[in-house]
Amino acid sequence: MKIKNIEHVKDFLAAVEKCQGEVWLESPMGDKYNLKSELSQYLAIGALLKEHGNWLELFCSQKEDEIHFFHFFAEHPEVV
Repeated sequence: MKIKNIEHVKDFLAAVEKCQGEVWLESPMGDKYNLKSELSQYLAIGALLKEHGNWLELFCSQKEDEIHFFHFFAEHPEVV
């Protein structure tokens, strides 16, 4: 899922925290940001807020974790 315009950072990170498996953002250049790591969260949010943040794609290692983001996207449709 490609994402952009993360203005609701707390809601986004709350969705990440609910996930049982790994969650990461990946850039077209292959950079991966592990969203389960607090340090990587800061880097990822910084990347999302930059000019090319809409190039990042969200991945979940467990299919059932995706539901947390579908709820987030329903509340914040401007993100996708």
